[in-house]
Amino acid sequence: MSSRTNFNELLEAGSHFGHLKRKWNPAMAPYIFTEKNGIHIIDLNKTVAKIDEAANALKQIAKSGKKILFVATKKQAKDIVADKVKAVNMPYVTERWPGGMLTNFATIRKAVRKMASIDKMATDGTFDNISKKEKLQISRVRAKLETNLGSIADLTRLPAALFIVDISKEHIAVAEAKRLNIPTFAIVDTNSDPNAVDYAIPANDDASTSIALITSIITKAIEEGLAERKVDKETAAAEEKEGTSKTSRDEAEDLAEGAKFKTSEEEGAVGVAKKTTTGARKPRTGTKK
Repeated sequence: MSSRTNFNELLEAGSHFGHLKRKWNPAMAPYIFTEKNGIHIIDLNKTVAKIDEAANALKQIAKSGKKILFVATKKQAKDIVADKVKAVNMPYVTERWPGGMLTNFATIRKAVRKMASIDKMATDGTFDNISKKEKLQISRVRAKLETNLGSIADLTRLPAALFIVDISKEHIAVAEAKRLNIPTFAIVDTNSDPNAVDYAIPANDDASTSIALITSIITKAIEEGLAERKVDKETAAAEEKEGTSKTSRDEAEDLAEGAKFKTSEEEGAVGVAKKTTTGARKPRTGTKK
């Protein structure tokens, strides 16, 4: 299978630019190609391999029907990630990471349900019986909940994986996922520790072009997984339907065969009865002399 991207594509997106040498994390040494003008340059050949590894793993998770949570709250990443992730219908956090979102998931779900109950109030006539001031307060609460939790409203259970842009900024999300043994995938720059996540993609996590390219590749892989899942479900449904119709045909044939056998049996019984009647000795009608 060919790679999902190539050296030149990543080079054009500026994915090779790391941080200043003095800000580096020594754990990133295997992914650094060289240093130029005091800035570390990332080895893009290793980035290509790591993108393929992460994309294939996420594709399988999507194919299994599980949710992948995207986390990108930094200014240059939030809009890009939100736009691309909406297309594959996955949850995402692009505002502030709500502390305890994973480790205290029940409380977060409660807040999401509160949002749903406010929506219900607006449709069932409750809003008509409260003052204008109360209505305004409730609307403000709803707007705040929508901003922070609207993008995860459909996340009814813990995600199967996290995809993170900048693990240094999102260290709380990384820590919570690690505590719950949720696999983590991330774009990791030269100032971060790649060992903090399960699947590290060494690349520039500050340039919007780099973030956009890598996020596009990942969401495309997820889209492939979802498409394969749909095909598998349709195939299984067709096979089940075929199996049901075959069973019905077999049952019909069995019934027909049974009816045929019963008819033959009845015809045989009638024949035996006729033979018995024909071969029976007639009683004498004459008198004995």
